[in-house]
Amino acid sequence: MLKTHNLVMTSANQATPSNVFSRIVYPNLDRISFPWTVTVLSLALLLFLPITALVSKSFSIGFNEFWRIATDPVAISAYNVTFLTALFAGLINGVMGTLVAWVLVRYDFFGKKLVDATIDLPFALPTSVAGLVLATLYSPQGWIGQLFAPFGIKIAFTRLGVFVAMVFISLPFVVRTLQPVLQEMEPEIEQAAWSLGATPWQTFTRVLLPPLMPSILTGIALGFSRAVGEYGSVVIVSSAIPFKDLIAPVLIFQRLEQFDYQGAAVIGTVLLIVSLVMLFAINSLQRWGQRYAIKS
Repeated sequence: MLKTHNLVMTSANQATPSNVFSRIVYPNLDRISFPWTVTVLSLALLLFLPITALVSKSFSIGFNEFWRIATDPVAISAYNVTFLTALFAGLINGVMGTLVAWVLVRYDFFGKKLVDATIDLPFALPTSVAGLVLATLYSPQGWIGQLFAPFGIKIAFTRLGVFVAMVFISLPFVVRTLQPVLQEMEPEIEQAAWSLGATPWQTFTRVLLPPLMPSILTGIALGFSRAVGEYGSVVIVSSAIPFKDLIAPVLIFQRLEQFDYQGAAVIGTVLLIVSLVMLFAINSLQRWGQRYAIKS
């Protein structure tokens, strides 16, 4: 009995407030593994420290000066072109990517493997080469651009050219995100819906779309992130003129060429903050899509 009392007293003495707090905040502090250490160091060195350095650099000039640079009319126009165009490109790819993934999974046709491999071309192609290809195709003398020129529609070196470039480089994200999900879906599911009298539209919206929605939203989010940060292809296929088709990444590079490092840091911070907010909103939609899929 005395030994038990001593053990209880010893445990109580060891359970100091600092120890209790440490075990609550860091429950596995005594079992930190090598993967955990590598993960923390990698995230700190490659993600958190660069972001912290950028934000610290931009706010070192004071909030008033930060606000003046961030709300400059040229910068506001660049934000508008960047985020709205990237968002529209992501939404278009949400539809196009779903159709492409569906065809690649559900249909067999000649050259299917070649088409499937070509989907990854924007990943492998240098962005400057992609911009050169798009400028060649969509310029007024290009194969596609000359078809629209008689109607007064100019694609290259306009905001429409920026949109085409963003669609081009972000399409694979939706396709590659959807393909594994479609491959796991048995065709018998659609056949069962048809046999029960469902129309093709009802089959798509009530049977196929709910389990596909999280993957579609994930692909849109990834494509949007890629499009917002695109520089190499856009700088070639656009005219980079303020209030016309100048995007934020190109504006940052222009500030660096002018040795305006503070201005570049401020615009980069705004780009970072708005991107995080929009990605958070898209991820919230993704979680809603997962709940919708479960309920359906």
